Amino acid sequence: MMKSRIRFITDQAIIAGVYVALTLAFANFSYLGVQFRLGEMLVLLPFFRKDYAFGLVLGCAIANIFSPLGYIDVIFGTLATLLSVIGVAYSKKLWVATLFPVIINAIIVGFELYFVLGLPFWLSAGQVALGQFIVISLMGYAVFINLRRNKRFLEVIRANQNLQATL
Repeated sequence: MMKSRIRFITDQAIIAGVYVALTLAFANFSYLGVQFRLGEMLVLLPFFRKDYAFGLVLGCAIANIFSPLGYIDVIFGTLATLLSVIGVAYSKKLWVATLFPVIINAIIVGFELYFVLGLPFWLSAGQVALGQFIVISLMGYAVFINLRRNKRFLEVIRANQNLQATL
């Protein structure tokens, strides 16, 4: 029991750390309108193992501490990630899973940009959706389609769902 708890905490810390590192390494493109937050590709991990959602939400919260929107982004940006990974975790098709973060982030972050910075909502939502679509629906989908074919990758992440799903 203790060993599995340590493994769980370690897995979540690694996922959170990679998310934060990818977000901050490309910070100029990770915040505000057209976001190309490369760490967002990781939101597809819960498609293969639901509990990876914890590390992603934690990583997003930490990364959002550095957001120009401040604590508002820590709260609402992290909420967007939470809702997104829940949708991803319960999806049965990977391409459908990619749409949750695109739509949810577009709406929530679009409203953030509207309320905090006074930017036009639909323009902001569209820009966020575009960035999310490129990073998750195109890049992330391609990465995970290829990784899914690698049995060693599935063993390393200890995938326990959607192993036979049509992608």
